Amino acid sequence: MEYGSTLVAIGGLLLASLALDYVGRRTGIPRVSLLVAFGVAVGPEGADWIPAELRETTDFVAAIALVLVAFLLGGDLELSKLRRHGREILLVSGVVVVASFAVVTGGLVLAGAALAPALLLGAISTATAPAATRSVVRDYGGNRSFSETLLGIVAIDDAWGLILFGLAAGLAAVVGAGAVGESIGPVAWELGGALVLGTLVGVPAAYLTGRIRPGAPSLLEGLGVVLTAGGIALLIDVSFLLTAIVAGAIVVNFARHHERSFREIEYVDGPILVMFFVLAGASLEFDAVLDAGLAGVAYVVFRVLGRFAGGWLGGTLARMKPVERRWIGTALMPQAGIALGMALVAAQEFPEHGDTILAVTIGSTVIFELFGPIGTRLALIRTDRRNGTRRVASDE
Repeated sequence: MEYGSTLVAIGGLLLASLALDYVGRRTGIPRVSLLVAFGVAVGPEGADWIPAELRETTDFVAAIALVLVAFLLGGDLELSKLRRHGREILLVSGVVVVASFAVVTGGLVLAGAALAPALLLGAISTATAPAATRSVVRDYGGNRSFSETLLGIVAIDDAWGLILFGLAAGLAAVVGAGAVGESIGPVAWELGGALVLGTLVGVPAAYLTGRIRPGAPSLLEGLGVVLTAGGIALLIDVSFLLTAIVAGAIVVNFARHHERSFREIEYVDGPILVMFFVLAGASLEFDAVLDAGLAGVAYVVFRVLGRFAGGWLGGTLARMKPVERRWIGTALMPQAGIALGMALVAAQEFPEHGDTILAVTIGSTVIFELFGPIGTRLALIRTDRRNGTRRVASDE
């Protein structure tokens, strides 16, 4: 059969994920990092065991995985949780985004980079990896208060990052004597359109869920809403992540039986996320990492510093517990799809800097996807031990 090798590869990757999950539990290494590393090992830069037909689906699998994760993150913006953690979520997310941008931009300029690409890379540095972060939180559990705050921050900080990216693109256009409106306009449409579309999908979904078929909402309803919202967003060029987050937030706050809907989707997103992380690792190109050179090293160092500084300052302003303000920046280290999307847009609008921006972003994304989840897990462990939650009890 034509697709025999592809089906064997999919089955093998899913079975391998079970072994990696066992290794993760034994070693404490996040499953996300193991899956990405496994993808590197079996991808074209390694053993080259993944069929080309399967690798060609990477973008499609990524779109499905990310829109599901975004919808679930929207579900973390439940009003009751926001009442408990709204101050922390808004302050920390805003300060971390601004701090990351300022430290990376300023650091790159001091390191000798031109101002325009430094501005763009500074904005790109604000993006996080919602899929990786949520996966680590779900696998580990632990301190519920810290986890809820972390997921709330991840749910909205990419929106702040996109806004900042629009402003940075405008400033970069001024530096390069370009047209500011041509850079800011598309970003405004991407954000505003996503807010409108998420509302247009979320409101009827919130009303109809559990009514189309009497009782608890079905998996078909949940997937239908999520994929429709994401698909329309992609068709009209608005942020499909922000669309799904808005729709998820509306459904979780206004729908009846909403909890069952989210649980049903979580049953499906596991295998899809496995494929997403493995294929992400398989898409690694060592040449791109090497091309990043010193600029890539500087970017990684300054992004780490920006996350640490922003997390501590934001946590202090939000009056988080001392241990939490020390570790929240570490928990926000993962970087993935949103950063690559920003880099592609920047490369198109500023082709003279495109190669540098793409090389730095791709190379650093590999590093942050491999080691970022380890930082997230470590932050969860540290805040658990200091707060005396269930992990301490289990150790005793």
